[in-house]
Amino acid sequence: MPRANRYYIPGYVWHITHRCHKKEFLLKFGRDRRRWIWWLLEAKKRFGLSILNYTITSNHIHLLVRDKGDRDVIPRSIQLIAGRTGQEFNQRKNRKGAYWEDRYHATAVESNEHLAQCSVYIDLNMVRGGIVKHPSEWPFCGYHEIQEPKERYALLDYKGLKAAFGFSEMNGFAESYRGWIDEALKKVRQHREPKWTESIAVGSESFVNEAKELLGAEGRGRKVREREGVFELRENTIPYSGILGHENEVLTYISQAQKLFF
Repeated sequence: MPRANRYYIPGYVWHITHRCHKKEFLLKFGRDRRRWIWWLLEAKKRFGLSILNYTITSNHIHLLVRDKGDRDVIPRSIQLIAGRTGQEFNQRKNRKGAYWEDRYHATAVESNEHLAQCSVYIDLNMVRGGIVKHPSEWPFCGYHEIQEPKERYALLDYKGLKAAFGFSEMNGFAESYRGWIDEALKKVRQHREPKWTESIAVGSESFVNEAKELLGAEGRGRKVREREGVFELRENTIPYSGILGHENEVLTYISQAQKLFF
């Protein structure tokens, strides 16, 4: 289970992915997905987690969050959500053993067009899996709240969304976001894009090099790669200790990345 972080870069937006243990479909029931969302809201209440987007599939989750300067908020939130969700499931099913993979992964994403692409990628997860044709058909994602912000029990950080994406009003952001989704649907790829789930940082060359420098000793030996105008701080061929996560297994790169619905 995630514990206090060892490495930390403040002020970044992070795309977090977490898989169920051994790729089991432990989130296949709506009841369990709703409980994950309930604990996500609880993390926002308890720790001030700034949530920009999310989606839940049958065996993994995507979460887009913004760091606001407290190094403990994100790892404590993941610990709460993952711990309570797994505990409730095991108690209900009289099950023992791990519910989640013991390592989750985080990718730092630059707050510009790269962030827009990442958020759209998250919302199109179940489209890529062939489950739905549009994210509006999948109830367990942030697309709905982006389009219809809530006055009460809001999961998403509207102020954070506007700041991260460069909008002054949610209406304008929602309209633009619909356009991004519609445009992406015309050329949606039927496979995952590893840069969003296996890289340490994604963005411009200057952003990625800054992230590498801020990692210090942990950044040495890691490669910066450019593909189609997008720069990625890539991992070595062996597991790494990342930026936000475990004390002993900090956001470890998962070398055998899951491909189903991902």
